[in-house]
Amino acid sequence: MRHAWYWIVRLLIKPMLSSRVPVGMQRIWGRLCGALLRGPRGSRYRSGRLGTVAVLSIYPRKYRSGHGVLFLHGGAYVMGGFGSHRKLATAVGDAAGAKVWLPDYRLAPESPHPAALNDALAVYTGLLEQGQNPDRLSIVGDSAGAGLALTLAVAIREAGLPSPASLVLLSPWVDLSLSGETIASHRRRDPMISADWLQWAGKLYRGHADRADPACSPLFADLRGLPPILIQVGSEEILLSDAQRLHQRCEEAGVACDLREYAGLWHVFQLHFGWLPEADSAITEIGGFIKNHEKTPQASSCGECYSGRHR
Repeated sequence: MRHAWYWIVRLLIKPMLSSRVPVGMQRIWGRLCGALLRGPRGSRYRSGRLGTVAVLSIYPRKYRSGHGVLFLHGGAYVMGGFGSHRKLATAVGDAAGAKVWLPDYRLAPESPHPAALNDALAVYTGLLEQGQNPDRLSIVGDSAGAGLALTLAVAIREAGLPSPASLVLLSPWVDLSLSGETIASHRRRDPMISADWLQWAGKLYRGHADRADPACSPLFADLRGLPPILIQVGSEEILLSDAQRLHQRCEEAGVACDLREYAGLWHVFQLHFGWLPEADSAITEIGGFIKNHEKTPQASSCGECYSGRHR
């Protein structure tokens, strides 16, 4: 099954993720591919808004009241959304026993940086204002969404807001300068993404910001004081060195960080939940990590305490 999916990804996905393909077509293809994915059965979905941001609320068949996941989808900041990532977000929520919020944050080139970050921060703040306990909230992201999750965690710290309980980063893209050694060494090995596509998408996203600006490339940000982090990455992807360098930066900053490298697998292989045993195992690991790092509820449960109004 792994071999078959490898060639499906290489032949049907990688050619579409190209600077030569119109971004609108890439988005349509992402939604079509998302329809072919598997997700846990029995989940419920409800569309709504948190402030100005459209958000899909996901209720797994079994979830614990008050426990939540904020899921930031990938897509190189130019594509992705409910259609492409709903099932992966549901699988994470099901494994964690948590409700999931999946924001439809603004994309480039229509809305370059800092639009995505502003939307993510607005959703996080909105959840706190609604009374969500941050000690029972994890931020999860894949690819560019993982980079956005890390940037969001830094922005939360800088804003003086309560920190989430944990971060989970799947195949994180955290260096828009593409300075990692596996960008070149894994160029032929990666069946899904290319440096050309990342360079093109990164330029659209960052606008006038420098490629190494920590607000766009959080690998270079001050990571001190962030919550525990789980990183999952495949051994065959060109972003492998992003994950490895991020793990090292976290250790240097005193941040608890687990790095899991999955041999023989590619970029965000967790999307193949229900098809690949390794994807199922990775999702189970994510659920366990989130549960293990939830904190004991505070004595007070008022939304104002969590929103940072009473500190």
